[in-house]
Amino acid sequence: MQRWDLRSLFAPRLVVHAHCDIPCGIYDPSAAKVAADTVAKMVEKIQGFAKEIPTAQGAAEVTARNNFVRSISVKEEHAQIVKKELLILWSDYFKPEHLEKYPQLHDTFWKAAKLCSKNKQTVDAQAAADLQAAVKEISDIFWATKKQ
Repeated sequence: MQRWDLRSLFAPRLVVHAHCDIPCGIYDPSAAKVAADTVAKMVEKIQGFAKEIPTAQGAAEVTARNNFVRSISVKEEHAQIVKKELLILWSDYFKPEHLEKYPQLHDTFWKAAKLCSKNKQTVDAQAAADLQAAVKEISDIFWATKKQ
């Protein structure tokens, strides 16, 4: 009678090694761009709500306050999404050969990450526009490296 060892049944037959966490080819800065655009739109809405929210306590004012608070929440959530998506590109996609061609890459990512934080902390249309521009710059570099 043969005795089965469960460990041998479930042990991998083939060990695979990869150079990154996720197989190459699925990286894309589009999620960061959409999130940065959302931050800018929420800043625009928040600045508009500031004019609409009077001190009265009627139903319309409560709704306006609710929308104001929700817009702040969405702005901050999407600024964090931008940071997360950029960090994935920075740490997993870009390689030393990219830095040779784009020596400003680390500084560009560092400044973009700082802009994510600034957009979480403030309601600043210029900071939102700067974040959109930083994501576009990184996206342009990304797509240029994908074509190589």
